[in-house]
Amino acid sequence: MKRDYFLRFAIAGFSYYEGAIAFNKLKIGKKLKLKREPRNKYDKHAVALYRKGLKLGYIPRDKNRHLSLLLKNGGVKFDARVQKVNENEHPEIQVEVILYLLTPKKES
Repeated sequence: MKRDYFLRFAIAGFSYYEGAIAFNKLKIGKKLKLKREPRNKYDKHAVALYRKGLKLGYIPRDKNRHLSLLLKNGGVKFDARVQKVNENEHPEIQVEVILYLLTPKKES
């Protein structure tokens, strides 16, 4: 699979979910799971981030619409990875994520 850069962001709501529980296990390069929440009462395009079953927070609202629609329609795969961890930052910007779009490699 080919990986193309798609998006980079700090996890929104990190201090409101299970981020504190997972914090010491979040290392650069660790894989995260994306999950749409179309019934989220605050944002119909909400996309949550998980690490080993722990909800870390969300893709920020100003960045989630296109991603949510791509996930909804299927056929598109993403690779979400921890990009930065800084315990000295405010909890809402302690963890950054990089998102790659995965596409099959073209045969030559």
